[in-house]
Amino acid sequence: MKKFFALILALAMALSLAACGTKSTPAASAAAGSAASGSAASGSGKVYNVCNLVNGNLGDKSFFDSAEAGLKKLESDGRIKLTTIEMGGTDEDQPKWLSTLYEVSDSGEYDLIVCGTYQMPDYLNEVAAKYPDQKYLIYDSAVDQPNVVNINYKQNDLGYLVGVLAASTTTDTSLDKINADKVIGFVGGVDSPVINDFLYGFILGAQSVVPDIKVDTRYTNDYVDTAIAKEYGLSMIKDNKCDVIWGVAGNAGNGAAEAALESGKAWFIGVDSDQELTLSSDLAAITLTSGLKNIGNSLIWFFDQWDAGKDSELFGKTILLGIAEGGVGIVTDKNYDKYASDATKKAVEAAQQSILDGKVTVPTAIGDDSGAVETLRESVRP
Repeated sequence: MKKFFALILALAMALSLAACGTKSTPAASAAAGSAASGSAASGSGKVYNVCNLVNGNLGDKSFFDSAEAGLKKLESDGRIKLTTIEMGGTDEDQPKWLSTLYEVSDSGEYDLIVCGTYQMPDYLNEVAAKYPDQKYLIYDSAVDQPNVVNINYKQNDLGYLVGVLAASTTTDTSLDKINADKVIGFVGGVDSPVINDFLYGFILGAQSVVPDIKVDTRYTNDYVDTAIAKEYGLSMIKDNKCDVIWGVAGNAGNGAAEAALESGKAWFIGVDSDQELTLSSDLAAITLTSGLKNIGNSLIWFFDQWDAGKDSELFGKTILLGIAEGGVGIVTDKNYDKYASDATKKAVEAAQQSILDGKVTVPTAIGDDSGAVETLRESVRP
């Protein structure tokens, strides 16, 4: 089961290498901040020696920067001593990833070695098996080793928030680009459990606002080429009057942003990172918000748990972090703050609070063989 879960989570990472530590929804930020400050005051008092291996370079405004920001916060709070090694992200750099992982593991210097992304599990699985006394953490992916903690994210909860936002937006005809039809769009990567986990929450969140809403769902079967997503986006807008589209297909999904811009009749929502910071200025201008995976917050959460002596609940486990732990959220500044109505903001905040209070439990597509999400998807097509 762990190996299966690791595989589907690796597919999720093919969405993008993104999760900038930007402003997320207020409760998520507050939860993460409260946990961090509480642990700093009452934790074990141990200062951990940590190595952060970046299979790329800092400055990506995405996963690597977010992870580094969380670790830097832990360092500034006196909780860890940090060594960061940028290994490069080109094909030519990849042999260095394995050799560096071996080198830092063999040194015996570090209490924890951190790495992330879908490109690292094979390397980590090999090395962790040969250094059973070394502790490792991998984020947004997973391996099956007893000395590795696997941190992943509740994209179904994230999808619910984005669905509430999209449905609230498509009913706000006072907003530029919004028409009278209640139709929103979802451009996913591969038709797979992880992508459909985003979709499951997205549809249910939208239905909580507009029960008879229509959701035009299409899959690119690709995470790089923007052309097919642009084609889908233009069709959604022209044929079905879709005016809000969520791109969940990595770089390919950005083609939907190009469609929204070219048509002048729709808004785009990004995924994983704050895409207003990564897209060109014209595409950023029509990006209403982005769903976030907050890597930095999740690393702080991990050290809170480790300080509390919960080793047996961490290592050898795959952990899913949601809103309460600051693992996921949405961008609430910039375009969202400017364009979302007060009613839309209140609806999103209420949805988040309902998840936090346990009043709403968002089902997951992962491990669900009932076909429920597929049935739901087909029932809401325009």
